[in-house]
Amino acid sequence: MFQEYQIPTYAGFWWRVLAYLIDSLIMSAIFFPLGFIVGVGVFSSGVDQDSPVMPMLNLGLNGVQILAAWLYHAFLESSSWQGTIGKKVCGLRVTDMDGRQISFAKATGRYFGMILSGMICLIGFIMVAFTEKKQGLHDIMAGTLVLRGPAVTSYPVPPPPPDFSYRGGGPLNI
Repeated sequence: MFQEYQIPTYAGFWWRVLAYLIDSLIMSAIFFPLGFIVGVGVFSSGVDQDSPVMPMLNLGLNGVQILAAWLYHAFLESSSWQGTIGKKVCGLRVTDMDGRQISFAKATGRYFGMILSGMICLIGFIMVAFTEKKQGLHDIMAGTLVLRGPAVTSYPVPPPPPDFSYRGGGPLNI
């Protein structure tokens, strides 16, 4: 009749660092060859290193990298996986405060909050080690949790509450 209440297991600081390192290796495996190809192309074309084209090329590549990282995090964290490949390997999942799958918009806010967490001397990330629910600044801003365990796709539906209302037509005999 009653369902067991499960206490969530929050993902600790070092598990999240490991997941981040795995994700960074994946992104590096994509962008290192791309940067190498662009660098060889620029060098072989004979473009002057002090040319005004170089800062624009660098800005464009950085923009592509930010766009790809945003889409990688937001799509995977809002998917049924509930996390990036690094989080999946480490057995972590990103949820809302009730343990449910997050939306793409919430995952987007969480990603850009991660940039802010890093910009303030990594304090937003270090907060994970000291907060009760192991939340970083970006998690607090987005209203998310990072939990250990597999992604939960459906939750059991609780039975309806008992109906104690009086529906009789006559007087109430107590």
